[in-house]
This record gives sequence, structure tokens and C-alpha cells, in this order.
Amino acid sequence: MSDGQAVGGTKAWGGRFAAPPDARLEAFNASVAFDVRMVREDIRGSVAHVRMLGRQGIVGADEAAAIEAGLWRVWDEVEAGTFGLTVADEDVHTGVERRLRDLVGSVTGKLHTGRSRNDQVATDLRLWTKGALLALIAGVLDLSEALLDVAAAHPTVAMPGYTHLQRAQPVLLAHHLLAYVAMLGRDADRLRDAYRRADVSPLGSGALAGVTYPIDRDATAADLGFADVSANSLDAVGDRDFVLDALHACALVAIHVSRLSEELILWSSAEFRYVTIDDAFATGSSIMPQKKNPDVAELGRGKAGRVVGHLVAMLTVAKGLPLAYNKDLQEDKEGLFDAVDTTLAVLDVFPPMLRTLRFDAPRMAAAAVADFSLATDAADLLAREGVPFREAHEVVGRLVGRCAAEGRTFADLSDAEWAEIHPVFGHRRPPLDAMESIAARDVPGGTAPGRVLAAHAAASADVATARSWLEEREAALAAVLRRPPANKVGG
Repeated sequence: MSDGQAVGGTKAWGGRFAAPPDARLEAFNASVAFDVRMVREDIRGSVAHVRMLGRQGIVGADEAAAIEAGLWRVWDEVEAGTFGLTVADEDVHTGVERRLRDLVGSVTGKLHTGRSRNDQVATDLRLWTKGALLALIAGVLDLSEALLDVAAAHPTVAMPGYTHLQRAQPVLLAHHLLAYVAMLGRDADRLRDAYRRADVSPLGSGALAGVTYPIDRDATAADLGFADVSANSLDAVGDRDFVLDALHACALVAIHVSRLSEELILWSSAEFRYVTIDDAFATGSSIMPQKKNPDVAELGRGKAGRVVGHLVAMLTVAKGLPLAYNKDLQEDKEGLFDAVDTTLAVLDVFPPMLRTLRFDAPRMAAAAVADFSLATDAADLLAREGVPFREAHEVVGRLVGRCAAEGRTFADLSDAEWAEIHPVFGHRRPPLDAMESIAARDVPGGTAPGRVLAAHAAASADVATARSWLEEREAALAAVLRRPPANKVGG
């Protein structure tokens, strides 16, 4: 996409050039193979622009109506699958204008009055990105709801909590799953923020300095469902922060899913055996008949690198660009499109996989108290009885070392041995049961059953609120990207 205006509805070199471009330049320059995804947004942006031109008297009302009617005919061809583009079109904008000229003739040339390719493509991409962000939010909410459902189905299952991938302290499985719901809540918030910043119309900024016609930018913004208009024409045509916002949000969603994937991969291994992944979401081996591989989780983990790569690529493209538009910005779309597609694919497959997981609750409960994971509870008991925590930590550390050397656990100690370790243990015993340990952590954000139940309710309410926000904006965007009845064209 270039800032040059197409002349004659065919090529973008115009009257300045005495010869057409080399075929290799034409192919290298073309973006039509991927920006065709924005064809509906491009048509709709042109509809808003020509409506405004007609209302403002910049072009004749009859001319504006004819152009708009032609644009909706192109829209109908897109919907019917009969609209076609070629490399010779260079980009989707040229292709739409070329087809419009076929349909309504030379009046098509007036469509580009008061508009540059630069503000046109920025408008199209912002409109497309708004839809993509809403789809991503829907996917994040679907995944959150799946995790909430699995947590609700396992309210009393204990498991080891880990640090350094070593057993640390017992937690509820529901508490562990709600940690991912918390991550996804931040993801949804980031996506909503990205939506807010994308929801600004650059249309009317021209090539870089504004335009000389008495346009109504507020009218075109309202027609396209944008909440505001850009404040600076130079920034408006060269800004791709909204693309970076979307890529950053996708990257963090992918990273959070990757972390969940890693745990499912570990938990489903023979070494852990905490969970069984349903056959519908696993694969076998071409040579080893016994294998059952967690391929969905592995792909979820692997695709994070792809999405993060697109973010890094776009950051690199943007880092040294002078104002205003530069052809480098043509690189904004393929990475964005693929990052969105990849993230949506992950968000589509994970909820049903999660809902079919089968957890081995007895094995997880046994692991929750193995490897002296109740040692902190013993130190906390001493501290509550007035022993300085560092001293209590040392006492219990020696106890752990002794039991490990003797091949015993805390449960194997006699009353006399407990009293020998420390006088406090002579009359009070630390928790030797995972649920007792879990129940003791009754603080906001803790793993105690009541706290987890309250956290589940709060997270469910947050998801419901986000879902309402989403539905309102989905309906508003759908209304913008909808063909009006034939008798309403021109309004």
C-alpha cells in the first residue's frame, strides 16, 4: 500500500511516471494477497467517506449515491464469493476501486477526493483490529469459563503447590486453576484497553497533513462506529501502536496458555499421573503403540513462540520509522493476522479439552503431603507460640533432615520424638493432613476452601461483566459491518 492515489482506477504510479513499474517491483510491492482480509472494512470505510462527501457538498449528492450503491454491489460480490483480486491490483483498495469503476464508471474517481491511501488503510486496519480484539476477548472469556467449570467440579481436591518445580505446600486444585483465571482476567483487561485505543478514526488525516476540503471527520467516525477521531494527522497515518497493543495482548494470552500447557504436559506424564487427557485431544505414536501424547497442550505451548515472534517483528519494524507513513508499515498486517488467527485457534481448542480432563484426586492428595510439604506449617506453629520464625525454621529444617536420613515422615514420629524436637510440639502438633494445612491459609487470596469459593464467585462475576461489555460492542460493530437494505442505500 502506497500513499499515491490510483489514477484511472488501475495503477498507482499516476502521471508522475513515464513508464510502468518493473514486474518484479509490482510483485514485491503488492499486498493484495493478504490485505484482501480487510475488503469489507475497506468498502465500509469508503461508504462512510462518500456519504460525508455528498452531505458536505464536496461531490454531488447524485454522484455520492451512485458511488455508494456501487460499493454495496461490490460488497454483494464479496459476500457471494465472486469478487476477485490479482497482483496487478497491488492492494485491496485498488482492487475495490477498479471493480467499482467497472460497475459505475468514471464517477468512481471522485471517491478518493479528500482522502489518501494512508488514512484509508489506517482506517481499514483499525476497523479490522477492533473486530479481531472482540473475537479474542470472547475466546479468553470462553477459556476462563472452562477453567471456572473445572474448578467448581473439584472443590475439595488437594494437590501439591510448587516452587522451582519442587513440592512446596498443599493447595486446592481449584485454587491452582483460578490462578490461570486471574491471568486471563488481566488478558481480557489488556484486550479491552487495546480496543479502546484502536477505537479512534484516522479518516480525514489525508496523506499526512490533513486535507483542504471541508470534510466532517466526526460524521465519518460516527458512521464507522469509532468513539473518537485522531488528534494529529502525522501521528494518525504513521501510528501502529494499536497493532502493537493487539500483538502484545496476543503474546501474553499465548504465554499464559503455554504455562498451562506445560503443567498439563507434566501432570499427564507417567512421572506425575495427576490427570488423564481425553482421547479426543491426544494423539498416538507412529511406532510405539502404547503412546498417548498431549499434542494439543504441546501445540499450545509451541505456538506461543510464533505469536511472540510477530510482536518482536513489529516492534523492530516500528522502532526507527520517521514520520509519517513509510512503506515499511505494509509489514504490519501479515504478522497481526497470523497472531490473531493462531491465538484464536488455541482459545478454540483449549476449553473443550479442559472440560474433559480426568484428575486422579487420591494421587494428587497423597502428593500434596509428600516430601515434607507440611514443614512450613510446623514452623508456623512454633512461631505462633512465640518462637522467632528464623529459629523455628532452623528447628523444622533439622527435623526434615533427620526424617529424610532415616526414611521416615512426620506421621511416623512418636509423641516423645515430637516433644524432643521442641517443647511446643509436646502439647501441640502441626498439621499432618493436607486439608488441615489448606484450611489454615484463610486469608484473602489464600487457598482455604472458603476463600477459594469466594474467589470463584468473584471471578465468575467479572467474566459475566466482561461478557456484557463484549456483547454490546459486538452488536455495535456488526451493525456497522452490515449491508443496508437496497432502499436505504445512500443514507
